[in-house]
Amino acid sequence: MTRTAKEIGAISCHTCHLLVPEDALHPQHPHCPRCHAAIASRKKDSLRRTWAFLIAAAILYIPANIYPILTLISFGKKSSETIISGILQLIHTGQWIIAAVVFIASVFVPVFKIAALFFLALSVQMNIHWLPEQRTRLYRFVEAIGRWSMIDVFMISILAAIVKLKALATVEAEIGALAFAAVVILTMLAAMTFDPRLIWDRIRESKND
Repeated sequence: MTRTAKEIGAISCHTCHLLVPEDALHPQHPHCPRCHAAIASRKKDSLRRTWAFLIAAAILYIPANIYPILTLISFGKKSSETIISGILQLIHTGQWIIAAVVFIASVFVPVFKIAALFFLALSVQMNIHWLPEQRTRLYRFVEAIGRWSMIDVFMISILAAIVKLKALATVEAEIGALAFAAVVILTMLAAMTFDPRLIWDRIRESKND
């Protein structure tokens, strides 16, 4: 099996990915010699912080779907839409492509991210050695798609600005949009705090026992 940076006495910079020998770093304030970012062998309290962000995201995802994300006031009539009812309304009006985009960004991606990060954190917590390469790739994929969940929030912001300019109707963001934005941010933080190198550490530790 290929040796890790930790085994050869080196640390990889999280910012520029430079491999730095541990003995070349300042013992009290280790910084990358290339980009000057703070450097550490492993992310501090990685699993604890990941679990905290994940649990908070899972809890907030419930009100994000129960409460309305926007309210439309037009000619004195007021209507509120949740994420699911908004998707169904788009389908009913024949806007299938927009409905698919909203579904992927607002339903599929957040649920997939929470489930994937939960699986990754649990696999490390329980010292599961199953398919480490695939789990590492899963983490990279989750990290890459995280920001795209904000599409729904951006759509509400743009819609509210455009509609208000016409002065015939008003679109207001509701508490559901706030909860959903919090879910997106929390899942991004969970992905950032999770250290995929722990997957390989657990395998190494078991082989050394």
